[in-house]
Amino acid sequence: MTPRSGSRPRPRPRPWQDPARPAAARVEDLLSRMTLEERTAQLYGVWVGASADGAGVAPLQQHMDAGPDWEALITRGLGQLTRSFGTAPVEPAAGARALARAQRAIAGAGRFGVPAVAHEECLAGVTAWGATAYPVPLAWGAAFDPPLVAEMAARIGRDLRSLGVHQGLAPVLDVVRDPRWGRVEETIGEDPYLVATLGTAYVRGLESAGVVATLKHFAGYASSAGARNLAPVRAGGREFADVTLVPFEMALREGGARSVMAAYTETDGVPSSADPALLTGLLRERWGFTGTVVADYFGVDFLQTLHKVSGGPAESAHLALAAGIDVELPTVKCYGDELAAAVRAGTVPEELVDRAARRVLLQKCELGLLDAGWDPGPPAGPVDLDPPENRAVARRLAEESVVLLDNPGGLLPLSPAARIAVVGPRADDALAMLGCYSFPSHVGAQHPEVPLGIAIPTLLEALRGELPDARVTFTEGCGVADPDTAGFAAAVARAAEAEVCVAVLGDRSGLFGRGTSGEGCDVADLALPGAQGELLDALVATGVPVVLVLLTGRPYALGRWAGRLGTVVQAFFPGEEGGPAVAGVLSGRVNPSGRLPVSVPRGPGGQPWTYLQPPLGLADEVSSLDPTPLYPFGHGRSYTTFAWTADRDRDRGDGDEVAAIGTDGGYDLSVTVRNTGGRAGAEVVQLYLHDPVASVTRPDVRLIGYQRLELAPGEARRVTFGFQADLAAFTDRTGRRIVEPGALELRWAASSADVRHTVRLTLTGPVREAGPDRRLRCEARVTAVE
Repeated sequence: MTPRSGSRPRPRPRPWQDPARPAAARVEDLLSRMTLEERTAQLYGVWVGASADGAGVAPLQQHMDAGPDWEALITRGLGQLTRSFGTAPVEPAAGARALARAQRAIAGAGRFGVPAVAHEECLAGVTAWGATAYPVPLAWGAAFDPPLVAEMAARIGRDLRSLGVHQGLAPVLDVVRDPRWGRVEETIGEDPYLVATLGTAYVRGLESAGVVATLKHFAGYASSAGARNLAPVRAGGREFADVTLVPFEMALREGGARSVMAAYTETDGVPSSADPALLTGLLRERWGFTGTVVADYFGVDFLQTLHKVSGGPAESAHLALAAGIDVELPTVKCYGDELAAAVRAGTVPEELVDRAARRVLLQKCELGLLDAGWDPGPPAGPVDLDPPENRAVARRLAEESVVLLDNPGGLLPLSPAARIAVVGPRADDALAMLGCYSFPSHVGAQHPEVPLGIAIPTLLEALRGELPDARVTFTEGCGVADPDTAGFAAAVARAAEAEVCVAVLGDRSGLFGRGTSGEGCDVADLALPGAQGELLDALVATGVPVVLVLLTGRPYALGRWAGRLGTVVQAFFPGEEGGPAVAGVLSGRVNPSGRLPVSVPRGPGGQPWTYLQPPLGLADEVSSLDPTPLYPFGHGRSYTTFAWTADRDRDRGDGDEVAAIGTDGGYDLSVTVRNTGGRAGAEVVQLYLHDPVASVTRPDVRLIGYQRLELAPGEARRVTFGFQADLAAFTDRTGRRIVEPGALELRWAASSADVRHTVRLTLTGPVREAGPDRRLRCEARVTAVE
């Protein structure tokens, strides 16, 4: 066909740019044309604009060099661009245009026109100035609402794509093992099934927007000894298999995550970043993962500087590549010239470079970055990263996550015309709502001259808006972390003048010791920070009823005030809409429905402890320490009431043995829940497994299913769970995952300690090995009941 006069034929795409060809063939063609330096260039990121003075947003950032020669470096190509938005405040549209210019420069400078993958943090929203600050993952856990978490993640993904970002460094799938650890706020909770299901929902949402989800931290990071960040992990093999790895497997198999981040930590002497059994044997050969493995920031260099298993950058590169780390982040330290020289010297096999480069380029091919005519296409106009639709989702999630721990005298909801003394250092601070990976806390705190970029009503402001006829006074009383008690007298005076005192206490999130919660902000015990416990004592001593509101990133010990408080409300950094959400609970506009994703301890010591305990981990007569929590995992109260009725057609009375199924069989069990109160509310139906006798010790109970039910007054719904014997599997003494014959109990419960009905089963037949295709979740069906 002859082109029309005046038109030019479109140039044929080069072989690796042709989307009609198979991706693998395109990548092999491109690899065959690349020099060694061009291949290694695909294996690292560059952090443009990051500070080298140690005051930045990553641990040990001072180990960075002054920075590579950008103009010279990009002639080889580039694997990733690090945190174009989350390093310093930048107006979103301007940042998107700058990123697009950088991408055009990279594609134009290299011989093959291949741009970089741009990545950004996105745990509680895009870590960019002006972006929606959603509730932290611990609040997702409190909501027990996977569809809502997926909706949030899809919005985060769309916002990332609008900026030109391809990869999000989330979700965190670490399971809480010691609540003193600073990063508890970034986790979803202390139960692997809850973490797995909500983390998988986040992955599905983010990936639905075309953004690569990155699971972190693989694996064992939250099990560090003494709850210290980057400390050694001393978890046993069965704990690792049955607790630590469970969320990662589900997020890969069911969520389709395309990237994994190696953990900083080492387990039994082997750093994760140098562990081929973990990153290749388990992840790729057993689980079939085909995506990319990226280093946590400086994790490859840490093999030399922290772990001391390497003598230099090239040796670190060799260890990491051999283990299975494809991309060094955040910037080039070990995978650059040192690696190329080692390959030429014969000390690092070239096939390790090719293996990693192949994976990186295949993912770029999936993202369309190898296609002819690719263009970053920045937005022409302004970019709104906090539209009303985002805020509506943030509000819903915040409202669902607020946990009413106790309301013994019915002090809540507050009277509309009450005299209220609001006291506490978290009441009138917008940052009290945010975790350390929200932009204003993560980066904005280092730029106090820059406005927040988003509206974040404080709890004090929101409460005054909720109760316009109330007389509301306020005083801080004390700071968050300092021991100064000078403000106690004014706080006590305000409380004494009021009908009710709302004490708003909790954490200030920050990084590396700059907060009471957050990355690197580990604590020795679970006492309230600073003088806040003493302030609460002084307020209680007035005799005025006290509503305790906690805005925290971890649970704190509350046994000291058990039975002395009018009401206890727990919110885990509920995000930019957290103030109105908590105020709505206090006023009664919102019926609380959150459930604890972590246990609340009675005393500040005696840690670590989570509800996943075998018999020796529970209270007994041979120790004077009672680890029983004050409020257990899954606990939460409501302003309405619910009645639970077991399905008697099949389950003939609590505790009766009703069925025998094979070790490969299944069993459906049902419960009906009715709202017996006078207002709409939500109940969270929880299903726990108890294994009375097993060949290795097992947790007394563990969550295997849950369903959130929204019920109008008088409305009833039936929840049916499809239990499959795979859900009883565990790791035996030889390391196999097995299903054993024997008795089981399935417990319908409102918390791990509040059992409503019990169904007894017997598994029959031989011991069965549960393979990689085993059932991972207990599916629920909900039907209406007249």
